[in-house]
Amino acid sequence: MKIGIIGKGNVGRALASGLKRAGHEVKFGHRDPKEPILDAAEWGEVIILAVPHSAIKDVATVIRPASNGKALIDVTNPLGPNWELAVGFTTSAAEELQKLLPKSHVVKAFNTVFAQNQDTGKIGKDQLSAFIAGDNSKAKKIVMQLAKDIGFDPVDAGPLNVARYLEPMAMLLIGLGYGQKMGTRIGFKLVKA
Repeated sequence: MKIGIIGKGNVGRALASGLKRAGHEVKFGHRDPKEPILDAAEWGEVIILAVPHSAIKDVATVIRPASNGKALIDVTNPLGPNWELAVGFTTSAAEELQKLLPKSHVVKAFNTVFAQNQDTGKIGKDQLSAFIAGDNSKAKKIVMQLAKDIGFDPVDAGPLNVARYLEPMAMLLIGLGYGQKMGTRIGFKLVKA
């Protein structure tokens, strides 16, 4: 598939690496005028939004015409200025993004994994779970396949409102990694009997 990745930071580059290794094409869009955001969004069959939460509204305005009918993977975590959860309980960043882009198919995914582990979906030999939430079954199926292609164990976590749990889950991971000094070589795996 052709994947337009908005954001060229650690997350965008890690996902691009894993997707390219799996045979997908990737085109970046970001602040650099040589790689316009709208060009990447128009080109991609799927769009990955890997920008800081504070940039969501501006980016949504730019990509709106190009995102209609497409799976839009929201990798963001709504971190406030003091590393606290900026959105939660009655909504999520992903649900708010869906309101901004009502004709796209927002899918929350990859936000519960540290960037350095996103290119393989593994830590050492251990496969990580990619929790995937979305309301559009076709878009969610595409994202589950992309996660599998990278190396993750994709888990259908349910509708988009489940992002209300996935975003705090990412906060827990960040707290463990940095607050409890466990580092970034940690992650979540759903164990199934």
